[in-house]
Amino acid sequence: MRIIGLDPGLRHTGWGIVEKTDSSFRFVAAGVINPDTTKSLSERLAWLYQELSAVFTEFTPQVAAVEETFVNQNPASALKLGQARGVVLMTPSFFKVPVFEYSPNQIKKSIVGVGHADKKQVDMMIRTAVKCIPEKIPADASDAIAIALCCGFRNGGKL
Repeated sequence: MRIIGLDPGLRHTGWGIVEKTDSSFRFVAAGVINPDTTKSLSERLAWLYQELSAVFTEFTPQVAAVEETFVNQNPASALKLGQARGVVLMTPSFFKVPVFEYSPNQIKKSIVGVGHADKKQVDMMIRTAVKCIPEKIPADASDAIAIALCCGFRNGGKL
């Protein structure tokens, strides 16, 4: 089962793909989509969709897992993040890929065992759980791999 984890953002959207076989996970690919911040919101959202579509076309994930939005203090930022998240949620549907959503605490608890783990702990645990992760990987891609793993751990028999 090939699972793509997606960490939505308007500036940086992380993606990470793992393959689950029985009880183990193997790294497939990961990256970060960085829309040009000088472009209009609509152009950035279109770029995000095009780049995600290319990832889905190249790697053909069978399941998508998306991190739920963390609501911050700034309503304008939350609204823009919500629009990017909408693109991230919509794209798998065009490829007939089911989407699961997880809160940041659910992801951390699935990976580390506690819901308030820091990024270093999460990164260390994904490297323990997934075979062949490259040494240098962007933080947003690492987060996306954690999201994919969470889906594999929590929904293992239901995927």
